[in-house]
Amino acid sequence: MGSRTPAPVTSGLRRGIVPCRGRLEQIVKIEIFSDVACPWCYIGHARLAKAVELFDGDVEVVHRPFQLAPDAVSRKEPLLAELARKFGGPAQVAQITHRVAQAAAEDGLEFDFERAVQANTFEAHRLIWLAQRAGRGAEAVERLFRAYFQEGLDVGDPETLAKLAAELGVTDTGEGAEEVRAELADARDLGISGVPLFLFEGQFAVSGAQPVETLVAALNEVRARTAVASAQSGGDACDDGYCAV
Repeated sequence: MGSRTPAPVTSGLRRGIVPCRGRLEQIVKIEIFSDVACPWCYIGHARLAKAVELFDGDVEVVHRPFQLAPDAVSRKEPLLAELARKFGGPAQVAQITHRVAQAAAEDGLEFDFERAVQANTFEAHRLIWLAQRAGRGAEAVERLFRAYFQEGLDVGDPETLAKLAAELGVTDTGEGAEEVRAELADARDLGISGVPLFLFEGQFAVSGAQPVETLVAALNEVRARTAVASAQSGGDACDDGYCAV
């Protein structure tokens, strides 16, 4: 299930940075490590989208794969049955999924855990890789979340994924498997054990489905930090040439 409760902002982001005065030109890069079978990832993506809308700057979002259950088999088994085996039985799972569904509803998302089926998400991540290369990464991620959590589709089934690819206008060239495996290995090397995780500029991490306000604050702080670093290295961080720190 991933992070069942939002994790705190990591120590990589702290208060106390004063943003540069003047309009900043740099683009803040965010790498999102997530799995389409992770409910908190769906919520986290929705919250980040809202944060980006509120942020007064440019953002580049890159989707990175993570598998909560890399050994899962797509055989259309009800997700709740699998979760009951993992988390102490149906009663415990009912409490967990109810809490997650309530949190999702606050962000305008609908979850139907009764319809969801267990799936191996590797091929779904490959579709995201293909879509991202075609400039449709965000659309692919959202569509796969919806397929899994609302429509009860098996996102590990080749026929289902082919239909979703066609819907997205993405041509499956057969590529991406090696690249996805390499990115999954990168996530392990970074020590990532839970998702969602937002990595800003490859340096500052925020874990869990944090509130929109936290993500906006993170965007502002990372922009300020990178602007200061650019100014110290002689870069033109502010268009009026003046940074207050």
